[in-house]
Parts: sequence; C-alpha cells; structure tokens
Amino acid sequence: MDQRGQADLYREFAGLTASLKTQLGLLQQLGGSSVTVRLPDSRLPEGRREASGSGVVEREQASTPGVSPADASARLERLRCLEAEASGCTSCRLAEGRTKVVYGVGSPVAELMFIGEGPGRDEDLQGIPFVGKAGELLTRIIEAMGLRREDVYIANVVKCRPPQNRKPLLEEVLACRPWLKGQLEIVKPRVICVLGHSAGVGLGLMEPTDSVGRFRGRFHDFHGIPCMVTYHPAYLLRNPAEKRKVWSDVQQIIPLLSGGGSGPAMQARG
Repeated sequence: MDQRGQADLYREFAGLTASLKTQLGLLQQLGGSSVTVRLPDSRLPEGRREASGSGVVEREQASTPGVSPADASARLERLRCLEAEASGCTSCRLAEGRTKVVYGVGSPVAELMFIGEGPGRDEDLQGIPFVGKAGELLTRIIEAMGLRREDVYIANVVKCRPPQNRKPLLEEVLACRPWLKGQLEIVKPRVICVLGHSAGVGLGLMEPTDSVGRFRGRFHDFHGIPCMVTYHPAYLLRNPAEKRKVWSDVQQIIPLLSGGGSGPAMQARG
C-alpha cells in the first residue's frame, strides 16, 4: 500500500473511531448496553443540500441500491408537488389554527421512515417536523443508529398542529391519511419506525383502545413494509426510564437497513 492509500485508510479509521465515540455517548443517554456500528461506504458522496423552500433534503444516490439519480430527482419533485398541494388543505378543522403545514423532511429515497403524531408549536412555526425538544431526542436516536437526519425521512400522521398540542382526533388522522399515503408511495421505505399511539392508529396498525406497550418490540406489517412501533420521543422526555425500551426497538431495525436477510417475522392485524 502506498503512502496515499495509507493516509486514506488512516482518515477512514479516524472517522470511524470518532463515529463510535459519538454513538457510545448517545447510547449512554438512551440507556442502552450495546451499539451497532455502520461502516462507512466509500461510494457515499460527500455532498448534501437541502432544497430551498421545502423540508425535503436532496442528495446524491450513488450509494442507494436500485435508485438512479434520475429516479431520486423525480421522487423529490413529486414530494414538492404534494407538499405544495397540502399547503392549501382544508379537509379538517386543524387547518383553521395552523401557521404552516408541516409536511415532511428528509431523503426522498430513505430506507427508514419515522412517522410521528403531529406538529407542536416549534414545528408549526417552522414548517418542519420534530424540531423541538422531542425532535432533538429523535435526532440523537437517529445518530445512535449510525445515521443522520438527512439519511431518513420524517413525517407525521397529521400535518397541522392540534390546539394546545392535544392528541389528534381520529377524524383528523383519517382526513390527513391521503397525504401520508402519498409520502409512503413516493419514498418507498424499507422499514417504518412508528412513534407513538396516534401514528400506530394512523397507519391502521393499532385500534384507538390499543397501547404502545402491547405493540412495541416486534415488527408489524403495513402493506409488506416492516413497522416497528415504539414510544414517541415526547413520551420519553416525560418518562426517561423508557428510553432503554426504545433503544431495544430501534436496534432491531438496524440490520434491515444493511440489506441482509429476507426480512423480519411480521405480525398482521387481527
């Protein structure tokens, strides 16, 4: 190996070491006892940029199996069009009190999609999901998985803030379902992480009377996509002892993102 190759190898090792240190620190915060390290892919391009005027993050797709740059650009444009259409939605009463429609953010070709409940005050002001304290915790969870926010796609089952941050009503979730369906059809995630009760109900995985505690810890089927139900980051802020359970849940997702295996055993409704 020549000097240039040795220097490249050293830089890669140094980057991996720094990443591992970061993950271990985040893991300690989440109360976990083990960590999975995602090795850097030499094909992964450095460039990332956020599309102006949109929550969608555009990125090169050389490292995404089966996705061409043209396909990635087409998906990004479709998300932009749906977001523009959703900005004028008046399908339920939540539209009356919103500042901005909070559509979604992240990669248009993400393998992992996080789906939460609905926007809070910070999200309503900025038009981007998960930017408050719960969003900061979600970012730490994503980074502990060896990913970045721009590597995943993040959305909510309702796109407008409910009054006083109450839970969205079932009719509001149902009214917003076509927008979420559109996001899922465009992004085509390999795995979905379902954050909280309302998200589980919104996807039809849970009934309104079901509990997250009963459904978490195993995969459920959503039209062939494995879904891991877990606690919402806002719940974890109120109940920090439950962070260990969430770490256990998301650890099951990580192996599916590497393309290994034939997929998890999934439980259907009923």
